[in-house]
Amino acid sequence: MLYALPADLIVAIHIAYVVYVVGGLVAILIGALRGRKWIRNPWFRVTHLLAILIVVMEIFLKLNCPLTTWENQVRASAQQPVDGRAFMDRLLTFILIGAAPRWVINGAYFVFAVAIAATFFWAPPSWKRAGKELAADERG
Repeated sequence: MLYALPADLIVAIHIAYVVYVVGGLVAILIGALRGRKWIRNPWFRVTHLLAILIVVMEIFLKLNCPLTTWENQVRASAQQPVDGRAFMDRLLTFILIGAAPRWVINGAYFVFAVAIAATFFWAPPSWKRAGKELAADERG
């Protein structure tokens, strides 16, 4: 029981990570179309790109996601069932009410990585005076 809450907290962090990658791409696309300057913030853009590149690197190196591994260890300590599936497998099964093949999930990671990288050309970050431009955008 003591470990159940930390395991759920790890799931919440994992969901936040997914929302950052997916929602960040959507925000960049909509923000670029609407002329929002905040989407050009280099801190946001670089951390956003790094977030998906970490996932792609895990696929290439055939590594398990550290958050999934940690969650499974904590769930086992809480004497909760651990099925060994990756977080995204469980999340998509929950959302789609069916299992997606691993190649579909991995393909989605690559598509997101390419799309996020493409936004660096379509709506590049503003490397100069990022703080001043962001502050000006927030005022008006």
